[in-house]
Amino acid sequence: MDSPTFENGDVALIIDSKSRRYLVKLDPSGQFTTHQGTIPHVELIGSLHGTMFETPSGGKFIALPPKLTDYILKMKRGAQIIYPKDIGPILVYGDVAPGSVVLEAGTGSGALTMALVRAVGPTGRVVSVDRREDHAGQAEKSISRFFGGLPDNLELRIGEVEDMIAEVGPDRLILDLPEPWHAAAIAAQHLQPGGVFCSYVPTVPQMEQTVTALKSVHAFTDIMNFEALLRTWNVEGRSVRPDHQMIGHTGFLTVARRVQPWSGGAEESEEE
Repeated sequence: MDSPTFENGDVALIIDSKSRRYLVKLDPSGQFTTHQGTIPHVELIGSLHGTMFETPSGGKFIALPPKLTDYILKMKRGAQIIYPKDIGPILVYGDVAPGSVVLEAGTGSGALTMALVRAVGPTGRVVSVDRREDHAGQAEKSISRFFGGLPDNLELRIGEVEDMIAEVGPDRLILDLPEPWHAAAIAAQHLQPGGVFCSYVPTVPQMEQTVTALKSVHAFTDIMNFEALLRTWNVEGRSVRPDHQMIGHTGFLTVARRVQPWSGGAEESEEE
């Protein structure tokens, strides 16, 4: 969002005095209503980002453009999302940068897709694949709502990612699938040399089978497996302590680099 003011059709994040958050798409005929009162959308349209509004009943709200994390956590979902705490490591350890060509599967609700689109920039390309038309349809709506339309550097497809690796020839392959190991052999041939394979799975057996498949094709090195945990802190005067709840395990990340296949057999694979 380039303008510092809200325009018709923008998505606004409205935060109340108790830090409750609401996503609202602005429409001149609409209004935002809670038990603390009502704010007509026309009062928000044209206002500066970060403006405070007060309802006739005394409710106070601040309107801001949503960060991607805000939007992801509040948007309508067609499938389970990848949480922001995992999206960050995927972008960094997956080395997704401006100009990258990323093949993603599955699209799910589009949370990671939106982050990938911003990371690759206008010179990059994201092809996102999902097996289910209903998930892809919901993701397209959520992505278009956040960006104000479907980005030019994004292509959404229905099908199996294994059927598209050779055609796309990505330098980054990001897989949020139950069985990412099925893509290992094809990725060994068609992921760009030096490219990054990154998978996200919820269980130890899935992670183990993915690593086994990567090693068996003798075309991946620098294999790394980890999970990310997020613990927030409360800072109120002299009360500085970790919050009582944290976001613990959500999934395991496996990251590997594609190299030229070797013919040394099992011994060289074991050295990995």
